[in-house]
Amino acid sequence: MKNSVTRQFIYTVSLIFVLQVVMLAGVFNTFYKKSKADIKALGVSNMKSQAAMVENYLNKGGDVLWFAAESVDYMLKSGSDSEQIFQYLRGATYQMQEQFDANFTGIYGCLNGEYVDGSGWVPPEDYDPTERSWYKEAKEAGGNMILSKPYVDAQTGSIIISYSQLLSDGKSVLSLDIVLNEVQNITEHMTMEGVGYGFIVDESGLVISHADKNEIGKDYSEGGEWMDLLARDQSDDGYGFETKIDGKLCTVFTKRIVNKWHVVIVSQNTLMYRDLHLQIFASVFSTILVYLIIVIFCMYSVRSISGAERRRQESLEQIKQLNTNIIRSLASTIDAKDRYTSGHSQRVANYAVMIAKRMGKSEADQRVIYYAGLLHDVGKIRIPEAVINKPGRLTEEEMDAIHVHSVSGYDILIDIYDDERICQCAKYHHERYDGTGYPNGLEGENIPEIARIVAVADSYDAMASDRGYRKALPQDVVRKEIVEGKGTQFDPEIADIMLDIIDEDPEYRLRQKENWIRNVLVIDDEEIIIRDVKHILEKMEDTHVVGAQNEKEAVSVLKEMEIDIILLDLKMPDTDGFELFEKIREKWSVPVILMTGDKSRKTIQRISDLRIDDYITKPLNEAITREAVHGLLHRIDTRF
Repeated sequence: MKNSVTRQFIYTVSLIFVLQVVMLAGVFNTFYKKSKADIKALGVSNMKSQAAMVENYLNKGGDVLWFAAESVDYMLKSGSDSEQIFQYLRGATYQMQEQFDANFTGIYGCLNGEYVDGSGWVPPEDYDPTERSWYKEAKEAGGNMILSKPYVDAQTGSIIISYSQLLSDGKSVLSLDIVLNEVQNITEHMTMEGVGYGFIVDESGLVISHADKNEIGKDYSEGGEWMDLLARDQSDDGYGFETKIDGKLCTVFTKRIVNKWHVVIVSQNTLMYRDLHLQIFASVFSTILVYLIIVIFCMYSVRSISGAERRRQESLEQIKQLNTNIIRSLASTIDAKDRYTSGHSQRVANYAVMIAKRMGKSEADQRVIYYAGLLHDVGKIRIPEAVINKPGRLTEEEMDAIHVHSVSGYDILIDIYDDERICQCAKYHHERYDGTGYPNGLEGENIPEIARIVAVADSYDAMASDRGYRKALPQDVVRKEIVEGKGTQFDPEIADIMLDIIDEDPEYRLRQKENWIRNVLVIDDEEIIIRDVKHILEKMEDTHVVGAQNEKEAVSVLKEMEIDIILLDLKMPDTDGFELFEKIREKWSVPVILMTGDKSRKTIQRISDLRIDDYITKPLNEAITREAVHGLLHRIDTRF
């Protein structure tokens, strides 16, 4: 009996052991494969994050040059002389290095055949900028911004790239050199959770940055091993693959970025999967407790991956917000192309939100509708300014160019926004409810709702605003047009909401403001500075400058009239500009630009800590002062 029980016990224990071994083998085999896949996915995610940091840094340089090129192009068209442009480039170079990155070495170029350098470098007499590669490549690009092939500086050993942009006159070129020290810094921190190393190569195989600085500048196309491996990466999504390097099995994570550069992280498999191997080895010989440990480990792994994914999503949201800010500025640029529709996009966005609120839309939906209204005409960037501002009747070919702007807007936005509604609005806001609109002739509710909302807001503003050929229509005429458009041009329900809004606005406030003057208060103890600001802002016909030479006068002005923006001198006799700023902020929500001749780090840091809207340095530069005021007023107008 005892032997029978013993045998039964041994049989049972053995069976349980075998079942456990089989079960554990199956479980851990599956677990092993999944964990490897998760680690590899984490590597790809990490690679994308690192590549995004590099690409964002490079794109920042492109954005800086784009802004400078637009400004210089405008100055050339406006008849600015070489000295004015040089002073702008010098100021832009200084501010760029102070505010963005000292590795942006300077903005320079060839303007009307003359070399201009914002860093102050004077070339030798035989220097011909039109024979330089940056000039020739920009000319060949025909107006598209180009990124030069990296090269090694012979003196410093640093890798340098150049952004170049041909201006609209077809012969002037502006360039920006970037020393890739920051890219090297990012590369030195490229690892897989502390394992492996990273490097970046360009399309030709030149090593741009490497964790081992001795590798920088080498040509990996010689020998061909690395370039053959990287040739597998033909997409922009990033991926990982296994290969042997120096006889050891490694996982190579790579992503192609701007200019067909490759960002690469190499991790030796034995090190990357070391923890996984140890855990599985221990788990095979463990008890149920090990199962619990494994569960905890799995949960920890999932949380780690989820955390990394969350951080990636946060980075994507930041990038998306940056793109939104850029596109909002672009929308304002579009309005600026048409001298008769200034502020049109902003007003359409505001009217569309009014309609959305009455439709019971959520705050999130209202924000989407706001941006859709703001960006609905972004496709006009591709329409020649001469066509937009043509005073007479448009030709059939010119009308076709106008009609195409809705499709162009969709093409521009589809690569920026995941929310397709914003893109659909740009494409379909000229569709008519009866199916006779463009570009696709959609009918009724086949037209996306967001486009139907913005269509009503767009048409209302077109009628309630001045145009080159007429003044804003009377309110009763606007109302009649919307009534007649119900069911033909407009969605009847949305049109009824707009009619309710009109009926609640007997004073016709919802229209383009006539002679809208912005009051600018200049607080400075020196009368000459106040006069200078008045002179500088004379060209901005929508501003009125009021002066105050001390705190008492400033407070009196603020009490007596509505001020839109303040220019405040930092240092005045018996008055500390910072203290006065804080007093003003306590009582009045008026944006402030500080004027100061103090450029010390301490002062600049305090300006940043107090979250002052902007600051300009003395002596005042006319163009920079005007642009600072204009830019701040624009930011006020476009806040949601």
